[in-house]
Parts: sequence; structure tokens; C-alpha cells
Amino acid sequence: MDIVLDKRERILAAAARLIVRNGLQCSMAAIAEEANVATGSLYNYFDSKEALVLGVYTRVTELMTERLVTPPDPASGGEEPIRRYIENYIDFIWEDADRAVLFDYLDNNPLITLSDARTIFGAFVEHGIAMIETAQAAGLVRAGPATMITSFVRGSIRNTLKRRRMTETTLSAADRQLVADMCWAAIAA
Repeated sequence: MDIVLDKRERILAAAARLIVRNGLQCSMAAIAEEANVATGSLYNYFDSKEALVLGVYTRVTELMTERLVTPPDPASGGEEPIRRYIENYIDFIWEDADRAVLFDYLDNNPLITLSDARTIFGAFVEHGIAMIETAQAAGLVRAGPATMITSFVRGSIRNTLKRRRMTETTLSAADRQLVADMCWAAIAA
């Protein structure tokens, strides 16, 4: 494995863990210690704490894109890709509790501007919007701003699973399907 990439990934993983544990108050020195690198090494990869936090969210977006963004399939109806997206998003959020907490911090993160968020999450968000608009054009999804509908679905999933994690350590197949069905029912035309 490339040592540079390995060190950068260790730094990002350490920063993510500390943000989850301590919020944004974590220091660069604490992140370096958690990553088992010298504090000065952090600055070889990220010129500021803001850049490091952006790096953490950029990495999460890369993972989301790999898992959730699929090329359009004209043969499948507009409902199937959205249902698959919903189910994959449920799995993506459920499988890593720390990653889910990072999204909570994103909403209240003063280090990430709206412009930064658009840059980081833009392609992912645009994919969701395009799916909704295609389904709306086919009469499958209710009318309304596609941005609001996709945000509703993702937010509903994150909040539902957040509450679920407080009381349960597993998500049964039946409960997973219930969440997916509720999301679809909320947006279906």
C-alpha cells in the first residue's frame, strides 16, 4: 500500500473518530496522536483544521458515491432505482454509527460553508435529484422540489436510525423494510 495514502487515510479516520467522540473541539495534536503521526505531518496533508474537516466529509462523500450512485438504467422503471437508493442509504447509515454521527455534526458545522457543502456533496445530491425528477416525470413521485424530497428521504432515514440505535443494536430485515416502505410511501404520487 502507498505509505502516503495510508498516512492520509489514517489521519482522516482519526479525525472522524475524534469529531464523533469530542465534536469539533478536538485539536490537531489530538488528531495526530490518534492517527499515530507527528503533528507536523498533519500539515503536510491538510493546511488547516478546516481543510482536515473538509477532507473527512469529502471521504464520506466518496464512500457514499461509490455505494449509492448508480448509472441510470432506462430499462428499469423510475420506482426501482429510488427504492434501491433508499435501501442502500439505510444500509450505508446503519452499518457505521460513527459515520451517522458525522452527518449530525455536518448540520451544525461552522467549519463547512454552504458553498463547501455544495462542492463536497454536489454530485451525490445531483444524482438523487435526477432520480426524483425522472420519477416525477413518469408520475411516480409526488410533485414538489426534488431537492426537498431527496433531503426529506435522507434526513428521515438518518433520524429514524439514530433513534433506533439508542434502543437497539440491530436492525432486523423487517424493520429495515419498514423504514424503506415508509420513505417510499411519503414520496410516492
